[in-house]
Amino acid sequence: MTTQTDNQDAASDSDQGYVNYFDVLGVGESAKPGEVRKSYRRKMKDLINEISRVEVTAELRSRYFLEIAKLNAALLILRDTEEQATYWNERTALIALEQRWREAANAGSDDAEMAAREFDRRVRAWLSKYLEDMMLAAGRDKECVEASQWDRAHERHATRTLREFRHRQYRTILERLPFVDVTTPEIDWDERRGLVGSVLSAAE
Repeated sequence: MTTQTDNQDAASDSDQGYVNYFDVLGVGESAKPGEVRKSYRRKMKDLINEISRVEVTAELRSRYFLEIAKLNAALLILRDTEEQATYWNERTALIALEQRWREAANAGSDDAEMAAREFDRRVRAWLSKYLEDMMLAAGRDKECVEASQWDRAHERHATRTLREFRHRQYRTILERLPFVDVTTPEIDWDERRGLVGSVLSAAE
């Protein structure tokens, strides 16, 4: 039997590390807010029904936390046309930057290392924003909370899962790229807490 999570895993495999929230909801890039909401509600209902029919192990719990968070983030981002455009433009620019790095490395260009460092900085920022911060913000959004039954307890348990997901996507992207020394992530935790706090406050 093909499940909701099987289908979403397949979509994740095809996005090469850059989560495509249009694919998460199964809508086109020209989808209107009404279509986004309709698809979200249908997929969330199917997922909640699926969860209710199985014995939820620790492994499945993390998986379902992630799938709920992805659907919620997809709604939060795609139901607003400006937010949707910003997300898609940033994603497209990042993919283009990856290609420029690849071309510079394959050509043996002196610009390859600079391109690698710029890409590394921007990809980490993008993944943090769209694979962790926006997912947490969506968990405080009224519409998402009502449909997904997400609450602060879910958020506490899911935080580690979301962080691990972000790191997996980061590795997925880097492992396919030309070998160039990439900067080790330097995390300012005070800055991170402030950013997350501001995102969550705006969503309430």
